[in-house]
This record gives sequence, C-alpha cells and structure tokens, in this order.
Amino acid sequence: MNNIEDKNIAIVGAGPGGLTLARLLQMNGADVKVYERDINKDARAKGATLDLHEESGLKALQEAGLMEAFMANYRPGADKLRITDKSGNIVFDDDADTRGEAVRPEIDRGPLQQILLDSLLPGTVVWGSHFESLSSRNNTWKLQFKNGEEAYADIVIAADGANSKIRPYITPIKPFYVGITAVEGAVYNSETASPKIHKLLNGGKIFAMGDSKSLIVSSKGDGSLVFYPGFKKDENWVRECGIDFTDKAQVLAWFKAEYAGWDSIWNELFENASSNFIPRPQYCLPLDQTWEAQSNITMLGDAAHLMPPYAGEGVNMAMLDALELSQCLLNDDFTDLHTAIASYEKQMRERASETAALTLESTEALHSPDAINFLMSVIG
Repeated sequence: MNNIEDKNIAIVGAGPGGLTLARLLQMNGADVKVYERDINKDARAKGATLDLHEESGLKALQEAGLMEAFMANYRPGADKLRITDKSGNIVFDDDADTRGEAVRPEIDRGPLQQILLDSLLPGTVVWGSHFESLSSRNNTWKLQFKNGEEAYADIVIAADGANSKIRPYITPIKPFYVGITAVEGAVYNSETASPKIHKLLNGGKIFAMGDSKSLIVSSKGDGSLVFYPGFKKDENWVRECGIDFTDKAQVLAWFKAEYAGWDSIWNELFENASSNFIPRPQYCLPLDQTWEAQSNITMLGDAAHLMPPYAGEGVNMAMLDALELSQCLLNDDFTDLHTAIASYEKQMRERASETAALTLESTEALHSPDAINFLMSVIG
C-alpha cells in the first residue's frame, strides 16, 4: 500500500509540469484534481516552442505512455538554429535536415498541452480556479479560489509557475533579479507579415547577438513566430521606462534606440507585431535555497526553482520534477508522506541548483561582448 492511497491530491497549475504529474499519478489510481486559473486551455497566448530533452522532458513522456502522441505532434526541423550577428549575417547554420533525427525534438506548447489533457480522466482539470488562499485543519487543506469556490485536499502540489501563490506556504525565500530583461512579441502569418525574417528563420530558431544584447526568434507550427530581445537593465526598468507596451509605435521607437547599430531587418518584427508586447524581467531562485519538508505540501517547476530561459531547461525540469515526485509518492519503501516528499525535494533542489548555475553562466555569456563565440563553443 503506497502513501497516497485514499488521499485526495490537488495540483495547482495546468502547465506541462502539473499535467504530467496528474497523468503519472492517475495511471496508478490516484485521486487527482488540477486547479487552473485560466478559463479554458486557449485563454492565453502560448509562447515559444519547446525542445524536450531525452533525460528529462522526453523521459517523463515515456513514463507517461505518451511518446506515440508526441511523435505524431512534434515538429521535425524546428530545432534548426541559425546564429547571426546584429547585421543579420549568418555566422552559423545548423541545418537539421542534414543531420538526421532531432536530438532535442521541438513541439509547440499547444499540442503538448493537448496531449497531456487528452491523457487525463474527464473533469480532472477544473478551469477558472484562480487560487487565492490555503488553510489547514485536521491535516486537510482547504483551497479558496477567487470565484468563491472551495476545494479540500490531503496533499497540495504547487505547479503554479514563476509567481507561485502557494510557494510562500512552503518557504519565504524569494527569487533575485539576474540583470537581464526581455520583451516578448509575436508576429502572426510571418511569411507575409515579415518575409525577410521568415526567410532567415527557415522554420527554426534565430539567435542574433551583438553589443551585449540578444534577439531570439522562434518559428511556430501555426505559421507565426515569437521573438525576445534580451538586454541589461535595472530591475525597475519596466516600471520606470515610461513605455506603453501596448503601443507598437512606442516599442518600435525604443527598439531602434536601444538596438542602435543593428540592421533595419530586425525592425520588421516590431513593425508587424500582432499583439501586445510583454516585458519579462528575468529572475532566479537562490542556488543554495533549502527549507524544511512538510508532509502534505510540495512544489515543482518554476514554483520550486525559477531560473532564466537562456538554457532551455524550464519545462524539461518541471516534467522531470513531476516524474520524480510521482515516483517518490508511489514508492512503498518510504514509510510515510513526509519522508517521500523530503526525498523528492532534496534531489530536486540538488539537480535544480546545478542547472541554475549553468543557466546563469549562459545568461551572462549570451549578453556579453563575446556572445557569438560562446554560443559557437557550446554547440561545438
């Protein structure tokens, strides 16, 4: 008999980590609900494509019995990478077509979410459940949501991302600003809306670097692209810069000034952006963070170990967390839930600390004068 038999489990957050955990637990008969603040799966625009790694994201999908669905939905060739300088000159062209099967296959966030949702029992995800507060009585958690609804659970798992509202019930440790801010934008129908960039993108990714700044562009399967200029600014820049990020003209004017000396080809992205821009200051949780394990609450993914996206590890880490947490919760060798959660959290923190250290190095290097050489050396 495992430690979660006859226990109600509440997962807060229907991202890849939360949904993967729900799938793995349901496969073993667990009673699971996933509470998500979005009103439905399409409520929010989905960001860049994801490259899943064999030792983490793909490993979790394999254990979840979902590799066949993944193979039917991933995007062959989307892992092609072009590195350019600020003038748009290609300095490295990684043509996936000539090197066989993808090592880190790419999938859009929407199809990955759909694969995971389809694998769950009907009614598992409770949409429109914006978490508000948590209280404990007789070892049972009461979850309060902004719509006035309540739920009760024996175990609560925070999978609610970078601004987790449940994390403070576990630890007061907060993330620190890493010195880089990014601005997210999207162009729909990029082939007609931004033909020069679309051609340069070639169905894959562009890493453009120069002047200690980055500009990352990623194609999507629906014919759109997303892009992220990344640059060094103070933590309060977004609040103090005076830019209205819903005003395309203001953002374009800012880009031309901030990226002065960059070729005008990049302006095409900002001139044809299809939706509001989203400024994203980059944060990371301390590499040496620790806390006392509890017997009925834990966390995974960005809620547990937020880090910048410049090493492509976020979703992979969250899905591996889900796999390892499910294994600990279902392991009969642990005498109780407290021991199981403590074991999971210890290995999760150690693994995340190593990855975060590498990510911080990568973040700094990609925004240094020698960024192109750094990236070339990583690719080998």
